[in-house]
Amino acid sequence: MSFIVENLRLKELAAVAEQNRPAFEDFVDFLRSHGYQSLHSFIIEEDGKKAESIILRYLQRPLPNNVKLFDGIARPYQQDKAKWLLLGWVLRDAPEQRLRPMIASMPGNNTAEKQAYLLNKLRSFVATIFPENNRWDWTSVSEVIVDRLEGSRRAIKGTLFEVIVRRNLKNIFDEQKLQLTISDAEVRLDGETYDVSVIGKNGRILLPVKTRETMGGGHALLFTRDIHKSISVAHDAGYECIPIIIAESWAGNLETLNCRDHVYINMNPNQIIQVEPVLAAELRKRLPAFKAIK
Repeated sequence: MSFIVENLRLKELAAVAEQNRPAFEDFVDFLRSHGYQSLHSFIIEEDGKKAESIILRYLQRPLPNNVKLFDGIARPYQQDKAKWLLLGWVLRDAPEQRLRPMIASMPGNNTAEKQAYLLNKLRSFVATIFPENNRWDWTSVSEVIVDRLEGSRRAIKGTLFEVIVRRNLKNIFDEQKLQLTISDAEVRLDGETYDVSVIGKNGRILLPVKTRETMGGGHALLFTRDIHKSISVAHDAGYECIPIIIAESWAGNLETLNCRDHVYINMNPNQIIQVEPVLAAELRKRLPAFKAIK
């Protein structure tokens, strides 16, 4: 097969990052309205109390109607979350994964005050690490935003394929008039999660949905191990398991999978439009298994 040489993920992320530029520029304009010539001049502000009050005012100020912050697949965040995320990204941190658990322990009478206190501590810290003016222009900050959006996008696209699997199964079951229930949420068994579950009068089939964009590296081994563990836990619990794997040139040995059947689509999951019809056809081939539990 011909591989996709172009990094489709990077292209998408760069486009979304550029959509976030107005939010960044709005924050810089806000700082200018409070006497700062640039973002850099605010970052190096020596009066911590003053800087904290500026951050609090920004968090409390509504965003202009035309300003939004977008996640990894270009969906807008709610305003309060958008402002929190933007400042966390600008300050070179992970606002949800690392910072959010700290908020409750910060001084302040409400969430905004606690966020402002924490963000100001970060501001004074990163000012010593990146004192150069050019570290605080859009070009530099946008690279940080691309990195942060990648994590957001990875999580969202994983759930996106779960939705696609559910939708196609529903279409197939409706066509075949099969009285089967498709789970609305993931199923947890012994620490493992199964994205889709099909339930009939005579049993249940678990369908873990695994996607991977790249081919090699240590994470590829973890990806393969994760698939094997999901199958093993499902079988130990007495359920049939049909893993759905969408990965370009996955190096895992399909013959070693401890299951009667699996779906492997040798395509880049970024090609959603191209992948979906192939996925639908593969699910249709599994009709005998689904009919067996009706």
